[in-house]
Amino acid sequence: MIYTVTFNPAIDYVMRFDSLTPCRVNRSAGEDIYFGGKGINVSAVLAELGIKSRALGFTAGFTGQAIEEGLAKMGIDTDFVRLSKGFSRINVKLRAAQETELNGCGPDIGEAALDELFSKLEALKDGDTLVLAGSIPPSLPEDIYERMLASLAGKAVRTVVDASGGLLMRVMKYRPFLVKPNNHELGEMFGAELTDIGQIEKYAGKLREMGAQNVLVSMAGDGALLLDSEGTVHHCGVCKGVVKNSVGAGDSMVAGFLAGLERGGYETALKLGTAAGGATAFSEGLAKGEMIERMLAQITEN
Repeated sequence: MIYTVTFNPAIDYVMRFDSLTPCRVNRSAGEDIYFGGKGINVSAVLAELGIKSRALGFTAGFTGQAIEEGLAKMGIDTDFVRLSKGFSRINVKLRAAQETELNGCGPDIGEAALDELFSKLEALKDGDTLVLAGSIPPSLPEDIYERMLASLAGKAVRTVVDASGGLLMRVMKYRPFLVKPNNHELGEMFGAELTDIGQIEKYAGKLREMGAQNVLVSMAGDGALLLDSEGTVHHCGVCKGVVKNSVGAGDSMVAGFLAGLERGGYETALKLGTAAGGATAFSEGLAKGEMIERMLAQITEN
């Protein structure tokens, strides 16, 4: 079973405008509602690819209830910790010639609620996968990812960490199965500006030396690079299409990669991950299965 963790789920309220003028009344050309958060995005794309997962995390208030009900309708199994105070955030995303995001802060997560999440992690068994993605809310300790991986020590659980900076660096000693920085995040972690593929390979290798088993680096228009657990470098070109959406492409890549491992080896995983990421970038929301398969066929043909 694949488990995803979303500390701060959200309802994403997306408003589309032909044009947007500050300090004026603006009427949208249309709206959409999505249930978001990086772990939830991974679970949603996994579901599109026929892979079951269980979404963990925290919800609160009427918005939290709406998130849980919405995910259930999407066929996603959930086991959130319900908080007694506050409400899950609403993020407003304004899309016109440029994109503007207004993101809520979400509820405070106390120690008792955190303990309840850790008790759910105890159910993970050998062969399960745990996905930790994104930043953490201010009410949680900065070492929370490290504590979660430490709690799984002694179990053969595959851990996936899609984070940057100190969040990622602190978990390296627990040998995560997969880490997924983008090329800019990779450079920032080492104080370097990465300008070519050779440099990206070099610093991906440094993450492997620190403990990561597999390093997947997304490189926007330059595709993606995977340095696998055997030290082999794989490269995949970018999908072709019109970018419509900047939210969830990295999460989709993680989901596609994990689904690809179910279908075959690392080459298959890298191609399906790249296809899923591209399909989301070319969609209004998270990519659907049919779009992902079209992108995969495009990559395979090339």
